[in-house]
Amino acid sequence: PNTAMADFGKLTVSNLMEITSLVRGFLSKLHRKILAALITIDVHARDIVEFLVVDKVEKESDFGWQMQLRYYWQDDMDLMLVKQTNATFTYAYEYLGAQSRLVVTPMTDRCYMTLTGALHLKLGGAPAGPAGTGKTETTKDLGKALGVQCVVFNCGDNLDYKFMGKFFSGLAQSGAWACFDEFNRIDIEVLSVVAQQLLTIQNALKANVAQFFFEGREIKLISTCGVFITMNPGYAGRTELPDNLKALFRPMAMMIP
Repeated sequence: PNTAMADFGKLTVSNLMEITSLVRGFLSKLHRKILAALITIDVHARDIVEFLVVDKVEKESDFGWQMQLRYYWQDDMDLMLVKQTNATFTYAYEYLGAQSRLVVTPMTDRCYMTLTGALHLKLGGAPAGPAGTGKTETTKDLGKALGVQCVVFNCGDNLDYKFMGKFFSGLAQSGAWACFDEFNRIDIEVLSVVAQQLLTIQNALKANVAQFFFEGREIKLISTCGVFITMNPGYAGRTELPDNLKALFRPMAMMIP
């Protein structure tokens, strides 16, 4: 199997060379953007194949293969499934347009693994670290990889629990993701109520129900919804998250690559 994988590695390199020769030609703005995204994804695919060859990954059950974000087409169900470690998602087919993609570093891979693991357990994801480490961008990029709409919202100390309740109710009913930037800017009194609101949604997700009671009314639930928060620890004017809120998120430490 290893020699076949090495041959496939050579094929991926030659395919990349062909795409890069296209970039040097005359292209419209849109086509150039599409090719740039394609090259970014293909370079990562080439790196994965090289890693599989060097690490002598030969079985489907090997962690070197399981840790990759993999796409499977299910003919019988007419669905595209996305798998990583023990998590499985249905591709959401959200229309995203020609988007640019992140260059995938080993840290991006590990962050993806943490976030997909969190979603599998019906929890949220909480990348934390200094500014410019790609906390929000990595979350958005995972959304693009799964074909999910990801709404980014910058938090401030003027948010109250009523606003957050409306936001969460919209997420649950649309099945979209939200990434709350600088979440620890929100007042601690509001955060304790937010923890209760999130717990209600997460319990409904774990129970696998189609409708649930939220803030006094019954709303529908689309199970693809996810809540992510990013934090900049150690700045003035930031609060420490309450423990009942911390328990609802899987933390992920990000650093400058």
